[in-house]
Amino acid sequence: MSTILHIDSSVRAIDNPNPNHNSISKNVALKFINTWRQMRHTDEYIYRDVGMNPPGFITQEWIGAVFTPDEKRTSAQKEILVLSDLLIAEVAKADIIVISTPMYNYGMPAQLKSWFDQVVRINKTFDFDLARGDFPLRPLLSGKVLVTVTSSGEFGFEKGGVRESSSHLQPHLRTLSKYLGVETIYEIAAEYQEFADERHQTSVSNANNRAHSLATELANSASEASSAQCADHV
Repeated sequence: MSTILHIDSSVRAIDNPNPNHNSISKNVALKFINTWRQMRHTDEYIYRDVGMNPPGFITQEWIGAVFTPDEKRTSAQKEILVLSDLLIAEVAKADIIVISTPMYNYGMPAQLKSWFDQVVRINKTFDFDLARGDFPLRPLLSGKVLVTVTSSGEFGFEKGGVRESSSHLQPHLRTLSKYLGVETIYEIAAEYQEFADERHQTSVSNANNRAHSLATELANSASEASSAQCADHV
């Protein structure tokens, strides 16, 4: 059995009275999730909408608690870290992480950044050792797959695209993902939202088709891996 952790981060809902206000990234991610769960309905599914229910920003007190050894933390410090501990436990348990996010001002929403700040934590998801020279950080988790679903008002943010230098969303996700234990990344993107033309419709359609086909591919791979493990124990 696999565990999927699904993180949505748009401030928009999936379904609104005005369909033009529906979150594109959430709907494409839902296509992936629904396809997966139809094929592997017994898998564990963990969902968080950090766009609608954002985790708190880290504070000086939060940092103080993190850098206090476990055995010396006060009750107040332990309370400060309760949410962080829970979010990290969800990441640690997940085999596949699905993150959907719109591009806000050419980067990730503050709510998603806050989630990452709560999760990427020393001695929990990475450790630090100056003996490693100029690269002292090392991830503590491994073996996970990340599927990112992004939406943007403009276009051409891919490598070699006309707005490549303005893209601070996907590169940021790639950089941070290694501290979630991610080893393989699949990217799905919907573009042209502000143009509201045929290109946008085509892009959203392609993103939904990609979500369906990728979920099918990965679910089949997970089933084959499970069957192989069962055969090894016969």
